Amino acid sequence: MNAKQKMRHILDTLADLFPDAHCELNHTNPFELTIAVLLSAQCTDEMVNKVTVGLFQKYKSPEDYLGVPLEELEGDIRRIGLFRSKASNIQKLCRILIDKYDGEVPASHEGLTELPGVGRKTANVVMSNAFGVPAIAVDTHVDRVSKRLSIAKEDDSLLVVEQKLMKLVPRDEWTLTHHRIIFFGRYHCKAQNPQCPICPLLDICKEGKGRMKPAIKTKNRIKKPKLANEG
Repeated sequence: MNAKQKMRHILDTLADLFPDAHCELNHTNPFELTIAVLLSAQCTDEMVNKVTVGLFQKYKSPEDYLGVPLEELEGDIRRIGLFRSKASNIQKLCRILIDKYDGEVPASHEGLTELPGVGRKTANVVMSNAFGVPAIAVDTHVDRVSKRLSIAKEDDSLLVVEQKLMKLVPRDEWTLTHHRIIFFGRYHCKAQNPQCPICPLLDICKEGKGRMKPAIKTKNRIKKPKLANEG
């Protein structure tokens, strides 16, 4: 099969595995989502959701985040990795939102990536989930799965991986594909101990086949019977 046929096979398989894949960061508006995605860098969504339960009750607007000392905000997100730099970026981000965007999160990729702590991945997540603009955000799961399935090369940058996915995946499927690949990488094709023995994409995964070879050899190895000592 060619590249697009292979991609279609992958998309259909992921649809069967994770038909209801979605953004797992809890939020109720674009501002909360932006804060949550910023906090999620090098941190699990599960931990972010534990922290934002109280955070989003205390802070409702950019003004609220700027109304406390930096040290207090750091304490509120202390369980999050890199909490000091993230707290600083949140306050800088909120200042820009107030001064430049009337306190609202900009609904453009360019506007989002100008905000402190917001990179291309975060901007794509916000654009697709908060504003309904098709996008493929490449995080560690999307990067890993794309390379394992040979959609991208091992040395491709995150941007190149994104560009290759955008080329192969129909635009109206970008956002859902992003979520399904994340679910696949998070719950099935894990960084450690991926579920290769039961993977429906094993037939097109070189790494998976390589992982399975030792198991197959061990299973098929015939043990020679021990000969009883004579005499």
